[in-house]
Amino acid sequence: MPERSWRGPVPARPDVIVVGAGVSGLACAADLTAAGLEVLVLEASDSPGGRMRTDHHDGFLLDRGFQVFNTGYPQVRRRMGGVGPRMHPFTPGVVLATGRGHLRFGAPLPRPSAAATFLRGGLGPLGDVPALGLLSARDALAPASVIKAGPDVTVRRALAEAGISDVLVERFFRPFLSGVFLEPDLATSARVFHLVWRSMLRGSLCLPAGGIGAVPRWLAAGLPEGTVRTGCPVREVTDEGVLTEDGAEIGARIVVVAAEGSAAARLVPGVPSPRTRTVTTYYHASERSPLAEPTLLLDSARHRFLNSCVLSEVAPGYAPPGVALISTSVLGEDRPGREAELRAALGDAYGVDASAWEALRAVTVRGALPAMEPPQPLGRTTRVSPGRYVCGDHRATGSVQGAMASGARAAREVLVDVARAAGLLPARR
Repeated sequence: MPERSWRGPVPARPDVIVVGAGVSGLACAADLTAAGLEVLVLEASDSPGGRMRTDHHDGFLLDRGFQVFNTGYPQVRRRMGGVGPRMHPFTPGVVLATGRGHLRFGAPLPRPSAAATFLRGGLGPLGDVPALGLLSARDALAPASVIKAGPDVTVRRALAEAGISDVLVERFFRPFLSGVFLEPDLATSARVFHLVWRSMLRGSLCLPAGGIGAVPRWLAAGLPEGTVRTGCPVREVTDEGVLTEDGAEIGARIVVVAAEGSAAARLVPGVPSPRTRTVTTYYHASERSPLAEPTLLLDSARHRFLNSCVLSEVAPGYAPPGVALISTSVLGEDRPGREAELRAALGDAYGVDASAWEALRAVTVRGALPAMEPPQPLGRTTRVSPGRYVCGDHRATGSVQGAMASGARAAREVLVDVARAAGLLPARR
């Protein structure tokens, strides 16, 4: 993908201003430009991406928090199927650190041989095998509309109703889904869970070769030259368009705010600020890989961290040659002493001496995901007032799919309203 400058003069009066160059804003801009509108995307930071950013640090690629890319999301397939940045897949399934050694679980859909794993490792009763198989088959094969129309209870209740034992919930589902939804109580909407589980069954979990930030950069590079402008924070959405932090006024009849939840609430009066989850990711470097495979490690026994993996085993370009890069995420903020506690837990979980690991960085992401407890709407209108729209994962579901889908919805609603204003469609009632 060729490098592109995101700086330069802005159009005098574009048709649409999109505030924010995360994947939601970029998806919205792509659909609007494809429909023939002139779009200007204003991004506060120095590069497109929003929360999907990658920093370069002494030869390492450090994502802004551990993030995986799910190729099974419908919006990803629509926009990037067969193209896009080069992807490196994780091993299907996970390694569970149980306190009695490592267990392998071929999640999300167990193979017929999984029965032996359940029995040997005590992962769960044998009855969990058909129960999990039925749950997974339903999610993989049923139309998404059927899942969306289902009852919305907590994940914990949905697993119990599916016949999943408490043993398997505690040893696999709780540690695994805590890392997916950033909450340990399985209180997330079951409909959100089923849709995410469906996408995992239908796709692969991957890392882009150039870091997670390669995804929004690729999306931005597909827009017409001059569409995205970075280093341009917006102070206020006005009646005429937007006012930037440096005092410049840019006019546009239509403004789409594609910022994260709290920023959207600040820019657009009346838009509620969502409850969110915070996560901190610690990056360590080691001369030797503690797990010589591209597999996610879960702390099934003691829940001291959400998940850990050797990023350089998944995508070698994440670290200099001959060095292993380990990423580990925990709920909440960084604090004094937490890295030392985590290093000891990692040594125990991986079964290695981690005392010589080099601590590279701790990255705290506030507002990493919206809270998605039932009843959770799976998509909300982006219209907030005439000519003003708000999109983002906080208006749908907390995922790349939710962000892109909300951006696509904003574009559809903008185009419908433009057509109505031109007399091409009847007025809304």
